[in-house]
Amino acid sequence: QVQLLESGGGSVQAGGSLRLSCTGSIGSFSDHAMSWFRRAPGKDREFVAGMRWTGTSTQYADSIEGRFTITRDNTKDTLYLQMNDLKPEDTAVYYCARGRDVVVFRAETKYDSWGQGTQVTVSS
Repeated sequence: QVQLLESGGGSVQAGGSLRLSCTGSIGSFSDHAMSWFRRAPGKDREFVAGMRWTGTSTQYADSIEGRFTITRDNTKDTLYLQMNDLKPEDTAVYYCARGRDVVVFRAETKYDSWGQGTQVTVSS
């Protein structure tokens, strides 16, 4: 396991944008898929977006596809989530997670490290 630290959350109005970042210790992203999850109030944590170690493959939840973009900078061990056209239903705590493998899985059990989360609140 490694320590992951998210940042960039905040409060915005519907239609606004935020960019989340997740940093890890040097080398912690090497050979691991990285993903974003979120937990909305009263709901289970759900997969949002993930990227293969090589950056050649991404996956997105249907609810955010076309609005969110996941990227990563392996030289800086940093993961990003650009969120555009935010909606009130995007309100949640967002977590980054390091996969156990190089490929992306949507199940939480496939991840070995989690950040503490960053709150995103979208008002209508």
